[in-house]
Order: sequence, then structure tokens, then C-alpha cells
Amino acid sequence: MKNLLRACAVACCFVAGGAQAQGASIALEGAPYVLEGTEVRTVRARELQRDYQIYVSLPASYARSGRSYPVVFVTDAPYAFPLARAIASRVGRKGRTIDEFVLVGLAYANGDSPEYSRRRDYTPGQPGEGEIKSDMPGREPKFGEAADFARFIANDVFPFVARHYRVDMHRKTYIGHAYGSLLGLEMLLGDRPMFENYVLGSPSLWFGRRMMFEREKAAAAVRKDIRANVLLAVGEFETIRPGPRYNRREDLVRDVRAFKAALKSRNYPSLKVMADVIPEEDHFTVGPAVITRGLRWALPGSEEPPGRAHPGAGGGSD
Repeated sequence: MKNLLRACAVACCFVAGGAQAQGASIALEGAPYVLEGTEVRTVRARELQRDYQIYVSLPASYARSGRSYPVVFVTDAPYAFPLARAIASRVGRKGRTIDEFVLVGLAYANGDSPEYSRRRDYTPGQPGEGEIKSDMPGREPKFGEAADFARFIANDVFPFVARHYRVDMHRKTYIGHAYGSLLGLEMLLGDRPMFENYVLGSPSLWFGRRMMFEREKAAAAVRKDIRANVLLAVGEFETIRPGPRYNRREDLVRDVRAFKAALKSRNYPSLKVMADVIPEEDHFTVGPAVITRGLRWALPGSEEPPGRAHPGAGGGSD
């Protein structure tokens, strides 16, 4: 019996070793699915006295190249991180269509629900009219800490990423959606833009009685230049018209065009702004298209033509 058990153990080790040698991974039946080549790190927000997880995905060539890579940060990480990672793998074609990059997903505060965390951390002020309830029993809803969260990214996340990974911190791209795009605009219009590229999908410019338009005016009064590339993107159905996929209250297409016009009117020497209206997409379906177009625009691969490509080729850019 002992010999039989010993033989079984040797056989199991042989099979497992062979699988590992071929680069395969063996999971227990029913175990959670894990994205290979990813890491989860916890970063302390020292000023906010909260902990946040970041998700990190390294490009396929990272282990053998020795070079530094551009870095892409996405908000709403539980949704956007696996999506951006898959798009980079499928569409990127190993750097030929989209340059290889390190992907960093910014997750929600530990212990907070996604709704509670993003309302507080991504919005630049109070929402204005209407009664808003918290989805966390016993805790009042919070808004308006986008500036604080931006400082967390600058003072805690950036140094952590630069210390642990080979990244080119002069080639940073930010991708956000809805409230996440408000956070992006908060960072763009701050004292010093934090990213080189901003991909801002379906920005909630209606929030707080359109307060971001006032923020833009205030920034223009004191800023002589903004050194950044900005892509504003919105789905074709994110306007007010009859039909199940159209918006009922907020016209995001109109707002995106108005915000682009406001930025362009300032004639900042180093600011490049584009707006893209993506056909056949609404607020809930536009995310993958925003990320795909945004990555191709911000990080064109080795086979892309020289110069910053227009993201709306065949689409509805203006």
C-alpha cells in the first residue's frame, strides 16, 4: 500500500512538473478564475487614512526586455482593468497596433461599496438638487473629494508604481468613464496636469449643476498653458431623443462638444483636444469602444502611421 501511495505521489509530481514546464497552470476544480500575469497591491492613502487596492498587469515582454514601459491608469478597476487588459492583448498585437504598457487599475477603498467610494472619490463637489441615499447602511452619502483622491494618486500611487515597476512616468495615460472622467478633468485642470494623455469617456458634465464648466473658466483665468492630450468620447445614444437607448435627462453629446469648444477657445499652446461621438453606443455599452480607441490614440504601436491617429476613423468624431 505504501509503495502504491508513493508511486501515485511521484506520478502526480511528474504530471504537475510537466504542466509547469509547458507554461500551463493547474487550478483546483471550482477555484476562482485568476488573470495570469497580474498582481494586487495595497496602497495606503496617507492623507485620507484609507487603504486602496491597485491591480497591475505587466506586458508579455516585460520579464525579458529590461526596458521601461508607458503606464496606463484606469478607474473603476473591477470593470475597466480586465477589459483594458484584454483589449491590449487582443487589439495590441504585441505592440504593433498598441504599444505595450504597464496597466494599473485603481480599485475602490477597502471596506467601501463601489458606489459609495466612487461618489466620494471621483466627484469634484456636491451634487446639488435631489435627495441621495447611501447604499451603505449607517453611513451618510459623501461627494466632492476628487481633489483629495487626485493627491493620493500623485503622492502615494505614482511613487509606489515607479518604485516597484519599470515604467516611464513621462508617458502616463489616464482612462475614466462618467464620474471617473470628472476625476480626470479635476486632474487636468489642477495646478499641474498629472498625466500626458487623458481618455475621458461619457464625462458626467451635468454633475453639480454643470460645475465643471465653471472649473474650466476658473482655470482659464489663471492658466497660460495646459500640457496634455485629451480625448473626450461619448456614445451616439447619449443624447435626449425618443427611444429606449437614448438618455432621458442629460445630453452628454451636447456637453462633450461644449466642453471641447471651451477648451479649444483658450488657445493653450500645448493642449490638444479631440472629441469622438461613437456610433451605435449608449452610456452602458460605450466603455469597450472608449478604451479601444483611447489606447490606439494615446499609444500607437510600431505599425501605426506616424503622428497621433484620429480615433474616429469611420466613426463620428468632430
